[in-house]
Amino acid sequence: MSAERHPEKRVAFEPPVDPTTADPAMRRPASIVTGSVLVLLRAAAGALWAASVAFSLPPWLRAFAGAASGNADEPLDLSVSDLGVGTAVFLGVLGVVCAVQVILGIRIFFGGNLARVLVMVLSVGSISASFVGWWAYGEVITVGTTLITLSLDILVLLALSSRDAAAYARRPRRERRARRPRGADAAEAV
Repeated sequence: MSAERHPEKRVAFEPPVDPTTADPAMRRPASIVTGSVLVLLRAAAGALWAASVAFSLPPWLRAFAGAASGNADEPLDLSVSDLGVGTAVFLGVLGVVCAVQVILGIRIFFGGNLARVLVMVLSVGSISASFVGWWAYGEVITVGTTLITLSLDILVLLALSSRDAAAYARRPRRERRARRPRGADAAEAV
């Protein structure tokens, strides 16, 4: 082994980067764009899932509802109203959830650190819930059930937890100049 240090290699224990040293004019990194697009895709997947449940329950949800009622041998043919919730209420609640995800995705795109952290916490919760469902209840993770949302949550975590995304979201903001009418500059010059 040589004692020569390679400049392209990074040490494993780097000190955390001070976010206040980031340039306020920093360009939006690809990880922020990717993370916000993935959050928007997560909202679209949630809306699609809500529509499929509200208008026709898929077989896996019918089996889950049958197990919850004590009749796990034969899944019941249920609708949303049979679960004790009206279709309008069900779609309304999930519509609000999807709208919040869209708002958070837009805030992340424009550099909101609170939105970035909140989405990462929610993604960890969603991933943990999928794991608990698989581990404790034997839920199968397939493309038709939770694989798409699970993979989107993992990708969101990878994108938004990057060093560039954190530096961009925590960078100091530029001072915004107050808008003036165009004629005001000419009047001051005289």
